[in-house]
Amino acid sequence: MLLCVTASHKTASFELLERLSRTPDDVAPTLVGMTPCVQGAVVLATCNRFEAYVEMDEPVTAAGAIGVEAVIEAVEAATGIPAAELDGAYAVHSGRRVAEHLFSVASGLESVVSGEGEIAGQVRRALKSARKDGTTSPELERLFQRASQAQRKVKNVTALGRAGRSLVRLALELADSRIADWSAERVLLVGTGAYAAVTLATLRERGAENISVYSPSGRAEVFAAKHGIRPIAAEEYAHTAARSSLLITCTSATEPVLGPEHLQLPTGLAAAGCPVGAHNQLVVDLGMPRNVDPAVAALEGVALLDLETIRLHAPLEELQATDAARSVVREAAETFHVVGARQSVTPSVVALRSHIFELLEREIDRARARGDEDGKVEQALRHLSGVLLHTPTVRAHELAAAGRADEFTAALAALYGIAPEAEASAADDAATA
Repeated sequence: MLLCVTASHKTASFELLERLSRTPDDVAPTLVGMTPCVQGAVVLATCNRFEAYVEMDEPVTAAGAIGVEAVIEAVEAATGIPAAELDGAYAVHSGRRVAEHLFSVASGLESVVSGEGEIAGQVRRALKSARKDGTTSPELERLFQRASQAQRKVKNVTALGRAGRSLVRLALELADSRIADWSAERVLLVGTGAYAAVTLATLRERGAENISVYSPSGRAEVFAAKHGIRPIAAEEYAHTAARSSLLITCTSATEPVLGPEHLQLPTGLAAAGCPVGAHNQLVVDLGMPRNVDPAVAALEGVALLDLETIRLHAPLEELQATDAARSVVREAAETFHVVGARQSVTPSVVALRSHIFELLEREIDRARARGDEDGKVEQALRHLSGVLLHTPTVRAHELAAAGRADEFTAALAALYGIAPEAEASAADDAATA
C-alpha cells in the first residue's frame, strides 16, 4: 500500500515548513529502519513542502496508521520537532490518491505559484537520494518515474507553465495605462514568496527602480538582501504604504494584510513631501485568498486591481490551463493504478496458465503415445487451452482494476489448490522454518 504524509503551504505555517525544509538526509533511512512494515520511503523536502512517500506491507492490520506514526516519529527523531507540533499541520493520502497527489505536485499544480517548474527537478532528486540511501522500492520507483512522465506531458500539452508568470504580466500590463514612467514609481511589494520573486523580476523588466518589500511573516530583510531592494519593518509599513504609488500584494496570508487604515496618512503627513499625495495610488492584489480589504477601492484616488479583474483579461488558453493540467494528471494517475493492478494479479494469472499448460503437456504426450503423428490432436488441445484461459485472464484484469485481485487469487486456491509463486514460496519458507 502506498502512503503519503504531506505538510505544505496549504496545511502548515511557513515557519514550520522552513524548519522541515532543513530535514536531515537520514529521515528516509530512519523511517525504513523503524518497522518491517515499511518496505520503502522517499522524502521530498522543499521550502514550501515536506512529504514522505511510503510503501507499506499491505496485509498488516492498520498499515496506514502505522505508516503515519512511523513518519512522524522519524521526523521527530531526525529534526527534533515534537510530534505534538506537527498535529494539524499535515495531510495524509493513501492508496490510489497518492499517485494523483504526487503527479499534481510534480506538475506544479500544488505550488504557491501554479505551474512553477523547479518542483519537477526536486521530485527527481528526491528519488535519486532514496536510491543512494537504498530506501526506495519497486513500487515507489514506478510511482516517481510516472510522476516525471506526467509532469512532462502537462508541460507539453497545457499552458500551465506560463500561467503563473502570465498572471503577474497581465496585472502589470493592466497597470500600464495608469503609469507613465515606471522608473518614477514608488513600489511597495507585500510578500516574499515565489509570486513576489516573479513580480519583482517583472517590475524590473518594465523599468521600476524604487522598490521596497514588506513581509507579514517577517522575512523582508532576507528577501530584500537577496534581491537588492529595501526592507520595510512592521512599524514602517503603514507609513510606507500610504506614500507608495504602486502596491502589489502576493502573500499566502488567509486574512487581508492591506486595508484602508494603511493607506490613509494621519492628518498633517500628506503635505510633508509625499511624492504621490493621497489621490494617486494603484493597488494590485495577487493573493488567493485576497490580501487586500475590498474597502480600499472606496478610498478617494485609490484604484484596486484584483485577481477577478485580472483573470477577465487572461487568454482563454491560460485561463483553462489548470483544468487541462488536472485532467492530464487524473488520466495519468488512473493509468498508474490500472497498470499496478494488473501487475498485482500477474502472479496469479501466471500460476493459472502454468497449471493449465502442465496439464496440456501431459495430454499432448498421451496423444502422441496413441499415434497423433499429424499433430492434429495437439493443435486442437493447444487451441482449446487458449480458449479456456482467455476468459479467466480477462476477468482477472477486470477484478484487479476494481481492486479485487485477491478474489481471483482466492478462487484459484479454492478451485485448483494453486497459489502464485511468491505466496507459495512464502508458505514453503514458513513450513521449513
